[in-house]
Amino acid sequence: MNSQSFIEQTLTEAGITVNGENPFDIQINDNRFYKRVLKDGSLGLGESYMEGWWDCRALDDFLYRIIQFGGEKKVKTNINSICLVLAAKLFNRQSLKRATKVARKHYNLGNNLFEHILDKYMMYSCAYWNKASDLDQAQENKLDLICRKLKLSPGHKVLDIGCGWGGFAQFAAQNYGVQVTGVTISSNQAELASKRCANLPVEIKLKDYRDIAEKFDRIVSIGMFEHVGTKNYPVFMDVVHRNLKNDGIFLLHSIGGNENRITTDPWIDRYIFPNSVIPSPSQVSAAFEKQFTLQDWHNFGHYYDDTLMEWLRKFKIAWPAIKNQYDDQFYRMWEYYLNICAASFRSGKNHLWQIVLTKQCYNINYQSVR
Repeated sequence: MNSQSFIEQTLTEAGITVNGENPFDIQINDNRFYKRVLKDGSLGLGESYMEGWWDCRALDDFLYRIIQFGGEKKVKTNINSICLVLAAKLFNRQSLKRATKVARKHYNLGNNLFEHILDKYMMYSCAYWNKASDLDQAQENKLDLICRKLKLSPGHKVLDIGCGWGGFAQFAAQNYGVQVTGVTISSNQAELASKRCANLPVEIKLKDYRDIAEKFDRIVSIGMFEHVGTKNYPVFMDVVHRNLKNDGIFLLHSIGGNENRITTDPWIDRYIFPNSVIPSPSQVSAAFEKQFTLQDWHNFGHYYDDTLMEWLRKFKIAWPAIKNQYDDQFYRMWEYYLNICAASFRSGKNHLWQIVLTKQCYNINYQSVR
């Protein structure tokens, strides 16, 4: 069976017709697509889309069907995946020296891009759509939910690990009267976060989490743990434990996956989040169980599908205003990125967890919040 026949058969089994009439059917523009995907797997699928070798009217639905069917497992493991796994085993890909790569590759793309596609607080993580009709309200719901889970009170000193553009720090300081220290490794984020939080009891530091040495009443990390890496999970928890007061509360907001992995998808690693990896439940619990007591584990990953599709909608609307800063391949890259991430949550492959932890040395009567 040649490459075209194999790929077409695999797609047919997933309910997709090559050059078919359904919105989720793939339209092939270049027949080199078949050998590319067979050779490079998910990396080849994403790259060939970026290069215009294929199109699809309902890209999110197409990718959802591929993931739901397990299409990526039908194509043999390629050299790119093997190299990623070997590198993850042999090296610490999220060491202090390597950690800033994701900031240079993604978070420093330009604040203007993110200002156009995100909400008013510029939260680049899953929103909480319960009783929300728009992105701004859904993200504000998420921020308030986090504050209530942390049991914030006026005067609390709060550490935000991976503070992004300062959205949580701004919201918590304004609405709960707390002092916030935010740390990020992205210079673009730190600059804008400092401006957004001016005149508030907020300090933004351009610093790696491993360099923090200060006691806090509460610690939160929103959408940053995915960049920590499996080799550093225990180190991350050590840092939180060392800097959290004995009666403190820590909330971890992170994407999670069903399987133990030490690498991410090769296309995501190369083009979006280098050196990232999505943790499994056992990997997270193994990292915290010796030092922390689990108080709450809340999964609302289904809301990430809604969040990503809203980012995609806003990205498409904003493109005419920002396209002079990028190129057409960047547009297709971001379109593919947002769609495949939405598909991964829609399929139940990925989840969104909010995990609340307290120190084992302190007995706290914690009441869960929804």
